[in-house]
Amino acid sequence: MKPKKDIRSLTKEQLRDFFVENGDKAFRGNQVYEWLWSKVSHSFDGMTNISKETRKMLEDNFVINHIEVDEMQRSKDGTIKNAVRLHDGLMVESVLIPTETRTTACISSQVGCSLDCKFCATARLKRMRNLNPDEIYDQVAAINQQSLLYHNRKLTNIVFMGMGEPLMNYNNVLKSIEKITSDEGLGMSPKRITLSTSGVPKMIRKMADDAVKFNLAVSLHSAIDEVRTQIMPFNKNFP
Repeated sequence: MKPKKDIRSLTKEQLRDFFVENGDKAFRGNQVYEWLWSKVSHSFDGMTNISKETRKMLEDNFVINHIEVDEMQRSKDGTIKNAVRLHDGLMVESVLIPTETRTTACISSQVGCSLDCKFCATARLKRMRNLNPDEIYDQVAAINQQSLLYHNRKLTNIVFMGMGEPLMNYNNVLKSIEKITSDEGLGMSPKRITLSTSGVPKMIRKMADDAVKFNLAVSLHSAIDEVRTQIMPFNKNFP
């Protein structure tokens, strides 16, 4: 049997084309796109303004490879740490960090990491794969729900400071941020998003060339190059 395609890998235009090719109206693609991103629906059955026949057609052709919060730990100060299970069974972590004025989502961009920073627990894991844009997006959506539930306010900030090196998954990270900041997604301001990197110079230059609107943080850990190389050995290749 031919494997079903993850529907969230399609653009809105591709969704519209799918419905037209199957004898339906193009606007149906708009409705499904809204369910997938703005309403963060994880099942076709929940798309209640679409007929059962259409939902069955979607079920026959596609899957929604969503994440699950496998385990949640809450501390006394309101911080929430999530063990997030991906559709293939692999795990990453995300964290909600509250203060009096904001709630911040710390999210992962890779399963494991290819860098070898001595102080980082993720460095002990080999890099298994990059996260897809929807898997990054889902972490933010899940933490936004936790922020509403436990802190009675929407998520205010996002930091890419979880597992993985975001600039080693550049294209998917950018696609996820496009969705997160889109009015058809979560509608967050790019000024409230910070990408933290261990330092990949050519990708930092590419960010500048792409004129991104979000913030950049660079983890130096030492301004002395020899010391930095001791604790972050990849610095020999990216000084």
